Amino acid sequence: MPEPILNISKLEAFYGDFQALYGLDLTVDEGEVLAIIGANGAGKTTLLRSIAGLMRNGPDQIRYRNQPIGALRADQVAARGLALVPEGRQLFPSLSVEENLIIGGRVGRKGPWSLSKVYELFPILDERKHQASTSLSGGQQQMVAIGRALMSNPDLILFDEISLGLAPIIIKDIYDALPGIVGGGMSAVIVEQDVTKALAVSSRVYCLQDGRVSLEGASSTVSREDISRAYFGIE
Repeated sequence: MPEPILNISKLEAFYGDFQALYGLDLTVDEGEVLAIIGANGAGKTTLLRSIAGLMRNGPDQIRYRNQPIGALRADQVAARGLALVPEGRQLFPSLSVEENLIIGGRVGRKGPWSLSKVYELFPILDERKHQASTSLSGGQQQMVAIGRALMSNPDLILFDEISLGLAPIIIKDIYDALPGIVGGGMSAVIVEQDVTKALAVSSRVYCLQDGRVSLEGASSTVSREDISRAYFGIE
């Protein structure tokens, strides 16, 4: 079997004295779309922050392309080919749409994604490229955040709460764009509150509960009953 692009082993994470993740094991295969579900406070965002280098972990707890990255800084992780679309978008408010996108490309990795390719994916951003990024609607800001991550030409992209707070029609537009994002063989991890959406776009799903994996399986075969038990910790 091919080596997973991402291998997480016995991952623990702390905020001060508070432990958020407990010995978590997880893999992502090359070209796979993996979904992470779970209630608020389950550890989903902490997991993505750990992968992206925003939280320091033991070096070997996170391995990317079989190299330890758990203790690397976020910029070093991005240079290896991982990109995070953070919860809440976290755009630079003083910069225009295009300037936010250009910052994503400062990583300097070669690949298919450029300003023109992002504008092809999200034409509305081309129309509004000179506007302040935070003057856009929530959905358009999410497109900027996705475009900024793509500009780093990652091999693995992490989406944290991709549809949070967005209108259903905007959520549909963003999910409609997903095949164009991962179609070239990019791997993706999607944290999503909408379980139906998560299962529809992924090949496998992990459910987190209180910082631990409570369910792992093929998205096409896990039952709603299994998900409910894992989601809420029901025996």
